Amino acid sequence: MFRKLVSTSNDFTLTIVRLVLGVTFFMHGAQKMLGWFGGYGFHGTMGLFTQTGIPAPLAFLAICAEFFGGLGLLVGLLGRIAALGIIVNMLVAIATVHHVNGFFMNWTGQQKGEGFEYHLLAIALAIVVLIKGSGAISIDRAIAGE
Repeated sequence: MFRKLVSTSNDFTLTIVRLVLGVTFFMHGAQKMLGWFGGYGFHGTMGLFTQTGIPAPLAFLAICAEFFGGLGLLVGLLGRIAALGIIVNMLVAIATVHHVNGFFMNWTGQQKGEGFEYHLLAIALAIVVLIKGSGAISIDRAIAGE
């Protein structure tokens, strides 16, 4: 079972998908977990999430999915699990917050909030990693011995 979880090909295209997704989510996760890149840090983000009605355990899981999922994707460790966490995180974000703002991001500041186009792109990339694995230059590939 574990071998199937980490099994992946030597496809460098998967590595590119994994790294782009990993960098993006590590940076968003670092904002929420550590307060880097202008973020609120763990306590600030937890407070913001719980004030908006998100239960504390789910807020905690969302922060962890972005931060640790991003790290896992960067090094290619348990990429499928990291991708699944990101998919769930993005689906919940669409369903609970962003669907009311329509499809498009708020590029011009005319909307009340951000749409869900970013989330769909992240989900699509994460689905690739979920199905195909971490690709070349990954700890998963080294563990699987492929």
